[in-house]
Amino acid sequence: MKDVFVVFDLDGTLVDSAPDLHASLNHCLKTAGRETIDIEQVRHMVGQGAVILLKRGLSATGGLPSDSEFDELVELFFDYYMNHLTDYSQPYAGVINALDAFTEAGTKMGVCTNKPFRFADPLLDDLGLSKYFSAVTGGDTFAVRKPDAAHLTGTLKEMGYVSGPSFMVGDSESDILAAQNAGVPSIAVSFGYTAIPVSELGPDHIIDHFDSLFPLVSRLI
Repeated sequence: MKDVFVVFDLDGTLVDSAPDLHASLNHCLKTAGRETIDIEQVRHMVGQGAVILLKRGLSATGGLPSDSEFDELVELFFDYYMNHLTDYSQPYAGVINALDAFTEAGTKMGVCTNKPFRFADPLLDDLGLSKYFSAVTGGDTFAVRKPDAAHLTGTLKEMGYVSGPSFMVGDSESDILAAQNAGVPSIAVSFGYTAIPVSELGPDHIIDHFDSLFPLVSRLI
């Protein structure tokens, strides 16, 4: 599958990162004197980056603090999370096999995530995934981020894309909308972090396990 380009979301798609995001968020909530929240709540808060995750966590436990206190909590979150990126995070079942299959077929792969690049890049490296991707872009790589089409098209450009089949694989509304806005077929995973079932978000295709991804793309091209 040479000249085929597959772009992946990160959190909730390639990697189950919720446990470490959960720990980082609760560290901030405890510091702010708030009640902690359970991991299932966090799974539905992920997808728009760390700042939005923190806002959602604070809103769920009493509301947003002053701007200055919030800024301090953002820095606390960033510092804590950087030191605990992969304490518990792991690739989803079937991810490695799928990436190996695409690599063997000559498929170009990239990551387009709303997670800040300074977290996304070392997380992929820690988990041994960096070698698979010709480009990794975060929520702060460009002036815009998903669901803006330019985040996805910018990632494809960094991958060397000119023309041919391309796909966006993700778990959330922002992934599906970015693909739709860019005119790129979307493949949604059903096991990610969205609070809305992906079947209701209008992706072009849905998979329940990464073992289905390579065969699906092979049929589509």
